Amino acid sequence: MTPEAEKVDVLICGSGSAGLCAAVWLARFGINYKILERRDGPLRIGQADGVQTRTVEIFDSFGIAEDLLKEAYHVLEVAFWSPDPEDPDGKIRRTKYAADKETAISHQPHVILNQARLNALMTSQLGPTPPVEYECEVKGVEVDEEAAKDPDAYAVRVTAVKDGKERTYQAKYVLGCDGAHSIVRKSLGFKMVGDSSDAVWGVMDIYPRTDFPDIRKKCVINSGAGSILIVPREGDSMVRFYTELPAGTKVSDVSLESLQAHARKVFRPYAMDFAETFWWSAYAIGQRRADYFHRAHRVFLTGDACHTHSPKAGQGMNVSLQDGHNMGWKLGMVLRGLARPELVETYVLERERTATELIDFDRAFTKLFNSKYRQENHVSPQQVAEQFVKAGRYTAGQAVRYDPSTITVVTESDIAANLTVGMAFKSAQVVRFCDAKAMQLVKAMPADGQWYVVVFAGDMSRPESAERLKKVAGSLDCIAHRFTPSEAYPDSVIDRILVLACDRKQVEQHEIPTFFTPVTGKWGMKCLTKVFVDEESYNSGHGHAYEAYGVHPEKGAVVVVRPDHYVAKVTTLNDVDSLQQFFEGFMVSHHI
Repeated sequence: MTPEAEKVDVLICGSGSAGLCAAVWLARFGINYKILERRDGPLRIGQADGVQTRTVEIFDSFGIAEDLLKEAYHVLEVAFWSPDPEDPDGKIRRTKYAADKETAISHQPHVILNQARLNALMTSQLGPTPPVEYECEVKGVEVDEEAAKDPDAYAVRVTAVKDGKERTYQAKYVLGCDGAHSIVRKSLGFKMVGDSSDAVWGVMDIYPRTDFPDIRKKCVINSGAGSILIVPREGDSMVRFYTELPAGTKVSDVSLESLQAHARKVFRPYAMDFAETFWWSAYAIGQRRADYFHRAHRVFLTGDACHTHSPKAGQGMNVSLQDGHNMGWKLGMVLRGLARPELVETYVLERERTATELIDFDRAFTKLFNSKYRQENHVSPQQVAEQFVKAGRYTAGQAVRYDPSTITVVTESDIAANLTVGMAFKSAQVVRFCDAKAMQLVKAMPADGQWYVVVFAGDMSRPESAERLKKVAGSLDCIAHRFTPSEAYPDSVIDRILVLACDRKQVEQHEIPTFFTPVTGKWGMKCLTKVFVDEESYNSGHGHAYEAYGVHPEKGAVVVVRPDHYVAKVTTLNDVDSLQQFFEGFMVSHHI
């Protein structure tokens, strides 16, 4: 007898970084979802630890960055070591220090924190009883492609086993977040395409006793015995070593003793003793990508289920999490009836290319750590350091650029010269109009599912600028009303931010158009926290936001920012009406 199927709007297979990040969005949109996880509980010890600046920005937008930043190791400097050419034994010496991150890349730091802790922070956003079914192993996924043409159909059937009993689920959408050995991917008949190298590396989290001076810094060590990447861990004591093992090494032959003995050779002339080993593993480097990312735009692969690579660039957990981040808000909008189903199709357009670029980057980046490659291609220690620093924007997660689509409209203009459509919206310090608080502009843009229209209106104390802003506000009010359900708050679908370039004390509250101070929220109060000025603050200096964004104060600009904080469109203050056509491209109109 076939068990009765449980119906759910979104079924997430796997409670890793991608699945949990998508779930945070779905919880915020109030979507009916469930997570199936084969483990017996939450992740206890994660293998990933590097947290990109872009991931920190995401956590900040969710309101959960404070604990992350408090607990993590902050990576501020990279030290480069290589053989001393004047020493016949080739003992290592330091050749260079470099900043881990350029200030311009992000206002957030690059940090190190165990993946299990990041997962716990995301799980904290899923309510008092997160809908996670542990010890439930997915066995198969089937898509009814005819039913998939009906947006309301539960077109995907998933079978799973819990406590030895088969369970069946019917879902509108399924996310395959179940790792490199994904059952979802295998059920769909998709393959991982790519290659493995014969390079074998060991990784271990250890408590070192050593006289090596840079043990609490991120280090790239190239020695005659091989390469080591040092990543200090949170807590001031533990350190991670990624260790290149000699050519011809087989993963099955690696032992903790051989791994540690080899590491000691790399560190000569410094002493390296291992007081305790918390965790270790060995792996062969490979780069692979799934040949397809979806089936009928109802089942989507994310994370390691569709891209695998080496861990040294700190990309795996971050890119996986960002896959879920990209998909979650799109499903939320569609299932809430705010956007048409075609919106979720953009996941494939955006994240498939991101995965391809990741594989290409990783293939090139890992060569920097390969002693044989460096020797054969005459790559000097100086060139290694230069390439490592050059890759900083990519490894920070800030090089992702989405192709043009219905939600990413690229036009040739210098209206906001330092913002790129399809890339993440940068932050700059501004001063809040209502209370003179200096703050990062993105802090006014929490990730609650709404789109943001950021209006740079220039100097409102000038009559012509004030009149122009009044017209802009009128047009935006009509557009926002058109796509907002009658029962919803006026700023819940299309929110608004106003950034002025004038003396705050020369403008009175009543002069600001009411569109930017909507009556909203459960108390029905006028919201005063959406208006900012680019000026000197009392205690934090001047953010020079207009300059940072490349906006001329007299011309102004309008920037549309997606729920995931990517720039969707940039236009002039005289072309605001074009935003209606933009939103009509994918949103559902609720008013004529």
